[in-house]
Amino acid sequence: MVKEQSIENQTKMYLYDLMNTAKEHGFKAEDNWELSMVTDIERQKIQKDYYPTIATKVIPEFLLQVFNLTKVRLNQSLNKIEGSLNSRSVVNSELSYIVAFNPKRPRT
Repeated sequence: MVKEQSIENQTKMYLYDLMNTAKEHGFKAEDNWELSMVTDIERQKIQKDYYPTIATKVIPEFLLQVFNLTKVRLNQSLNKIEGSLNSRSVVNSELSYIVAFNPKRPRT
């Protein structure tokens, strides 16, 4: 029960940040967030290449569930790679962040 509440709370907070940032930066209806589960090094590269980015660190045991729930709430489907991940592969890949960015908005 506590695990489900924590996953739900983390997802809600992350979605709140995404929506606020989209409003602050004038996202249009066709502007979408690209979501990724990444390592710390990958997160730094994305943040260097795109603006705005929203990154949140999630404990590995919850990362996949928070990621999947966020994608569902944003009405985005999982790609083949995302769909094939499980908790063990997330931990083994050292994924610890969810990062959202808009590929149409490179940092200049």
